[in-house]
Amino acid sequence: MVRIEAVNEQTLIVYFGDKIDEAIAADVNHAIFQIRQALGALITDIIPSYNSILVSFDLAQTDRFDIIKRIKFALSTQANTETDNSDNVLVEIPVYYGEDVALDLADVCAKTGLDADAVIKLHSEREYRVYAIGFSPGFAYLGSLNDAIIMPRKSTPRLKVPTGSVGLADSQTAIYPSSTPGGWQIIGRTPLDMLDWDSETLARVNVGNRVKFCPIDKETYIKLGGVFDEL
Repeated sequence: MVRIEAVNEQTLIVYFGDKIDEAIAADVNHAIFQIRQALGALITDIIPSYNSILVSFDLAQTDRFDIIKRIKFALSTQANTETDNSDNVLVEIPVYYGEDVALDLADVCAKTGLDADAVIKLHSEREYRVYAIGFSPGFAYLGSLNDAIIMPRKSTPRLKVPTGSVGLADSQTAIYPSSTPGGWQIIGRTPLDMLDWDSETLARVNVGNRVKFCPIDKETYIKLGGVFDEL
């Protein structure tokens, strides 16, 4: 059941569930399109997460009670989804898993009992859904990992995680689009720029997209513009 709660006079949260779930994520993604299509300029911002959507609206055009009625009506009607194809978008991300960039791969191997090849295979063989964008501009939360490589966050976060680093945390994986502090377990790095300044989310990928990691060797990583940490 959909639940709507007010955050303040011009912001609401629309809840679709209370867990990370593929079906709930699909509902969230579809609802974003329905709300945007039905409410148009009344909406000033819409931010999805794993199981909810934060909706901000223009108080000069509507109020909280009216917008709740409009959202409920929008979600109860069949929207035109011809252009809502985000679920069908597959983004392939090249990743170099070499030890010179995979800062925590040895620790992941030690904790899981797997060798590096097995970790890389399990990480790269499945497609992930983009559940949410957050933490920093363009940072996409992807799920879910194979149970064999589920890892806790580092007990002591790094002060600086290199741009493009691919990490594991709990049942998720993600790519650091810029150099920031972080506690994810780093197992590789992509040479791609994950920031897209022309996108609403600033991300190369968007909520609902699917992501596939493609292992590459060191030579290819360098050819694609990959860099290494300064000594």
